[in-house]
Amino acid sequence: MTDDLLALLSLYGVPAMFAILAVSSAGVPFPITLLMVAAGSFVAQGEMKLWEVLVFGAAGATLGDQIGYWIGRKGGRRLVKWITDRAGGGASLERAEALNVRWGGAAVFLSRWMVTPLAPTINLTSGVSEYSWSKFFVWDLAGQIVWVAIFVNLGRIFSDRVQELSQLLGNVAWILVGVIVSILLGWKTVTYLRRPALSQAARPSTVIK
Repeated sequence: MTDDLLALLSLYGVPAMFAILAVSSAGVPFPITLLMVAAGSFVAQGEMKLWEVLVFGAAGATLGDQIGYWIGRKGGRRLVKWITDRAGGGASLERAEALNVRWGGAAVFLSRWMVTPLAPTINLTSGVSEYSWSKFFVWDLAGQIVWVAIFVNLGRIFSDRVQELSQLLGNVAWILVGVIVSILLGWKTVTYLRRPALSQAARPSTVIK
């Protein structure tokens, strides 16, 4: 699949990149990190224009995110569960919901470029929870601009080592997902354990005469 996507990028350039990013951001698991790094390499070689890659890259990714958001918004939790039961990603859905509840717009922004594996499920859960579309759009666009700028410029700088760089960045992204999930689980555990103690403290003491 990776070779086919890179071949499409090489043959059709920016239009292929735009379409692949839109489809992937809507939920199809394409290796888009590698795609953007490769696009940066093509820019360094003079085969693509930097401004076109930056503009249409961010636009394509944002379009796909909006599709995911509205699937969640209009389809509701039942449709999202149906999709994840068949396509996988139930565990990611739970993590995404926890991030949505805890961080709101910051979760949308950070999942665009820091913890990208959670981005498609963040889109769905944002729609399901009826998070404000205008806020989602602003945070989404800002995050995608950062994501495209980072990976395209990394591709330009390390244009001779695209494959190795993409694998390294993919591993780092999953490590960050694990760290964030561990922090959330730890926080929830501490909160759960503190509730009985707080309830006990709130009860009026009985004095025996």
